[in-house]
Amino acid sequence: MTTVSSPKTAAVPDHARFAIGFDPRDRARVHALIDEVIDSGHWSEGEMTRRFEAAWAAHNGLEAVAFAGWTGGTLAALHFAGVRGETVLCPSNTFMATPLAAINAGAEVQFVDCNREDLCMSFADFQAKAEKFKPRAAFLVHIGGHIAFETQEIAAYCAENGIFLIEDCAHAHGAEWNGRRAGTYGDAGIYSLYATKTITTGEGGVLVSDRPEVIEHARAFRNYGKPSYEVHGLNFRMNEFTAAVGLVQIERLPEIVAWKNAVARDRLDPLYAARRLELPAGMVSGLYKYIVFDWLERSTGRVYDEPCHRIMGHHVDLPNSDWIARNHSCVPLYYRPESQSA
Repeated sequence: MTTVSSPKTAAVPDHARFAIGFDPRDRARVHALIDEVIDSGHWSEGEMTRRFEAAWAAHNGLEAVAFAGWTGGTLAALHFAGVRGETVLCPSNTFMATPLAAINAGAEVQFVDCNREDLCMSFADFQAKAEKFKPRAAFLVHIGGHIAFETQEIAAYCAENGIFLIEDCAHAHGAEWNGRRAGTYGDAGIYSLYATKTITTGEGGVLVSDRPEVIEHARAFRNYGKPSYEVHGLNFRMNEFTAAVGLVQIERLPEIVAWKNAVARDRLDPLYAARRLELPAGMVSGLYKYIVFDWLERSTGRVYDEPCHRIMGHHVDLPNSDWIARNHSCVPLYYRPESQSA
């Protein structure tokens, strides 16, 4: 693997140097697709967005709706679920975007603890909080690139008890468990295409669902509810230029995930064999983060430095969320296709 060095710093493996998840080999194709958009005269609500959505659906296995960002898709799902004045359960070990979306949709948020093994929501604590608060909806956040280990138990409980389950898939590009993708277990899954994600369009998001009524609502919500305005949405449309980048990115995703997993197995696993996060049989992580249960001086920091319940001043005992914040680090792992190591 190639490295870079200077007189003041030790050599750094290329996978450890920050890089946007974009393959330079795709530059010419992106330019050609952008020329298509310019020539079409449709810079929004056009054919490129439809092509991107079709490609995402083919990869993920569910119908997809493109948004200008993760927030638009999440608000569309929360609006469909009717959370205003109701309770939404949310893991505390997540980015503040998750609870803030629920709050801005008019809901009250109650926080749930995580498991130490996967950093994701604990089914035991989720069930206890669900029985106590009777939520209208819940978030299940897939942390770090893998699918939450207790996804099936949480999804089954929500289905049996009428809780609208939103999978926050902002980290989960390329994740699968026995061939099943993230976002396919609940009522809706929401992906982020922010600049640092495994694949990116700079800004952007995608909602997936196997429920036609959710898809129909999402399409209306992102465009002010047109044409009938029965859905009180706003402007969360993805523009055609963003969709052009997204089309190239989703097609490249399987290669990116395979590359990162090959580097992880070859280079990182031997260094962190006793400390790394271990996946269940049949699960593949997109490796948005390579997580180890240690406090490393040389790392990209923590997935999250402080649980949301601490940031928001909720007085609730969530010992695993507090433990995780103090006892893990993320080893640098960035997609660099020019490397000959994988």
